[in-house]
Formats: sequence, structure tokens, C-alpha cells
Amino acid sequence: MADLLGATNPVPGYDSSLSTNRNITVSPGNTQIQNVPDLDRVVGPDGRTEQQDSGMLNDSSLIRYDSNFQTFLQRLKESPNLASALARLMMGREGTVVLSGMSEGIANELSQALEMLRMDEGQLLDFLSGQLRAGTRFGGALFTLLRNAYARAASDGVRTDILNFLKSYSDFSSTEHIEGNLLRNLKGMADAMPASWGEKLRDLMAELQNGIAAGDRKGNLTLLQQRVFPFMSAYVGNTHDLGTARGLLSLLALDVARYENGSVEKLLENFRQLTSYGTLKGQLGGIDDQSLMMLLKSGRFSETSKANQFAGHLAEAAARALRGEGSAEVQEIFKQLVSAMLINESVYMPINHFLIPMEMDGRMLFSEFWVDPDDEEKEQKGKSRPGSTGMKFLFKMDIQSLGLFDIVLTSREKEVDIRIACPETAAPFSKEIEQAVSGILSRNGLTPVGVSVRKMDRPVTLTEVFPKLFEGKNSVNVKV
Repeated sequence: MADLLGATNPVPGYDSSLSTNRNITVSPGNTQIQNVPDLDRVVGPDGRTEQQDSGMLNDSSLIRYDSNFQTFLQRLKESPNLASALARLMMGREGTVVLSGMSEGIANELSQALEMLRMDEGQLLDFLSGQLRAGTRFGGALFTLLRNAYARAASDGVRTDILNFLKSYSDFSSTEHIEGNLLRNLKGMADAMPASWGEKLRDLMAELQNGIAAGDRKGNLTLLQQRVFPFMSAYVGNTHDLGTARGLLSLLALDVARYENGSVEKLLENFRQLTSYGTLKGQLGGIDDQSLMMLLKSGRFSETSKANQFAGHLAEAAARALRGEGSAEVQEIFKQLVSAMLINESVYMPINHFLIPMEMDGRMLFSEFWVDPDDEEKEQKGKSRPGSTGMKFLFKMDIQSLGLFDIVLTSREKEVDIRIACPETAAPFSKEIEQAVSGILSRNGLTPVGVSVRKMDRPVTLTEVFPKLFEGKNSVNVKV
């Protein structure tokens, strides 16, 4: 009888399938073989698709999930020109907005932003100073002291407690933003739920809104932790809804953790922990709780500065566009703006980024610039100058009726080198521009070691001007 089940032992050498398998040549370098994943050892290269290094070279649209830093570099390469995008949105003549397809709300926000851009030299300095203050919340004598203490700390415990205090202060100073996130996420959850459940959640959201208006942080936390989360747990358990509502619940949990960590009680607790160290007690021990809170509140960036007001109007216009207002073209431009801003504020960006939108002498100028305050000079005129540092700037200016300019400025002590790439319309005046720029530098006590103006062949990239952007490649940063 034929052995249909293959239950009997085959005669050696007569089983065709075994014979075929024995004839397969095993090649350790064959990438068609997919190795079994083993986290305890390093296996040879294979044909698995988890690694996307090869794909990145040919297709930049692939999302990198093997490295956060490589994802940052990819997004940086694809980041749109922020100055050009702003120029497409606005024109500062009579405070009007010229791009068609805008909703009334977006146009109103941009018009108010445009009204703030008419400034002279003194007002421009105030605008830039406001951006500098708004760009960091860790300024002042207290944070300078903590920064020095962190650098000199001999133990990891001191460093950890300093970072815990800074994290608590960051959450404390972000209270208004976190409260806005809490309300937005609750509204999104209620909108994604059936009406019978959503109305109950809206009632809880109304209570939270009243608590926020009253400044009752402790009561708000109790409401969220003891009523909102149990309610959502019951909803998911009864409906098995694993969609939008449950996803927003995860974001809500993160904001609640920050809301709790940013309480005054937590902030004071972390500060008292710092004063328990002998190295800091002499410097911080004389600050009582009331003095500390006055110091921290006075150090928070001013809500009335012109830079913050401009950013607020621009952010509100972007929020309206991303919620679906306006035409597809307007929405796409705002998506590009938000994407570019997020990339330039990434934790992987080692250089500072600023905007200069302004109207001067009846002409609009939209500019963004990057600053490396610790640019290292490796070679100067054929001679190595190790340890020499200076500042390097990259300006991208989109000037109304002229076009896009790229300006790379390097400054070391009083020596300044400027390289300008100009649009075709300005190229015939390159010599006059060089002489004018050299004169400006000389009148301000600086030495122009090199000033050149040429026609722009293509816009310069950040990585060309700031090669230190690639320094993160030397470390391992893998996504989980």
C-alpha cells in the first residue's frame, strides 16, 4: 500500500524531496535567505525589509523607521522653503492678502499679522529680541547657575535632579498649552463616540473648562483621573472601540502626566531636592518658595511681545487651514509651513532658527536664517587653526519684486566673510552690492576678509552650509 501520510521511514537516498534539499548549496552571503530574528546576537545580512538603508538612496519617499536621526535628515532634505511659502501667503500692501481661496478667518489672522510687520530698524531689533526670548524658557541667573552646576556635577544623581526640575518647570510654563490640548482631545474623543456616550463626555469637558477658568489645577486632575479615565475605560470595554477615541485617550494620558508634573507642588518639591545637595545648598538655599515662584514667573517669555503676537496670528491661521478652511492650495501651503517649522525646532537640530518677515520702505521681505554660534574653523588660508570658533549664518531672503537671495556669513572676532547668491535680476549689480556690503562692514568696525556676489544657480542647502548636521550619524539612535 502506498504510504500516503509519509509515516514510515524513507529509504536513504530514495526520497526525492530529501535528495533535492541535500543538493542545495548553502551560501552564507546569500541575501535571499531571511535569518530568524535573534536579539541576542548579530546575524548576517539577509533579504529582510526592516532595513531601509538601500531604499533611502533611491526613494526618498520611504519613511525611515530604523533611525530617528535618519528620519530627521530625510525630512530636512524635503523641507520646503519657509520664506517662499510665507511670500506666497502674504503681501504687505494695504494689509491685504492676495492668495485666492482663503477663508475669512484665515485672511483676518494674516491681515493682523501683516499689520505688525511694518517696522523700522529699531522695531526690527525689538522683533528679533522677542524671538530670542521666546525661543528659550531657560534664561536668567537661576538657569545659568543650574547649567554650570550640571557641567561640574560629579554624580549622576545631581544631574538627574537638575533635569527633573527643568522638566517640571517646562511643564509648569506650558500650562496654558497643555490645558488647551486637554480640551481639544476631549472634544475630539466626544465627536468620535456615539451620541449617548459623547454627551456624557461633553458634560465632563464642561466641568474641566470651568475648573481651568477657575485655576483649580488639583480639582482638574481629580476630575481627569477619577472620572474621565474610568468613563473612557468603561466605554472601550463596552463598545470595543479601538479607533479615534482610544487613540486620543493615549494623547490625553500624556498631557495629564505633564499637567500633574507641572503643578506648583511638584515644582517646589523638585527644587527642594536640589537644595539638599551640599554643592547647591549655598547658592540656592536662601531662596524660599514665594521668591522662587516670583522668579520663575517673571522669567517666562512675555505674551505681549510683537514676535509672540505675530506667531500667534500665524499659528491660528495655520490651525484654521489644517482644520479644513480655505482651498486645497492654501491648506497645502500651511502644511508646508508647519512641517518646516517642526523640522527647524527638532531636538536633532544643532543650530538656531529664526524668521524675519517685515515691510520696510514699502517693500515686503520674508526671510529666515539659521545661526551656528559655535562654528569650528578647521583651516584658514591654508593654515590649520584648531580650536578657533566663530559664528556662521545662513540667510534665505525672499524680497518682493526681486526674488530669492542666499547669504552665507561667517564671523570670527572682527573678521567677516560674506557669500551672496542673488537672483538674475540683481546679478548685473553684483559689483555695486559687494562695495556697499564692504562699506557697511567697515563703518561698523568689522574687517571684510571676503565679500562676493554671484548669480544663484540653485538654492543652497542647510547641510552644505552646516555639515555638523550629520554629526548625529556617529551615534546609534534606533526607533522601537
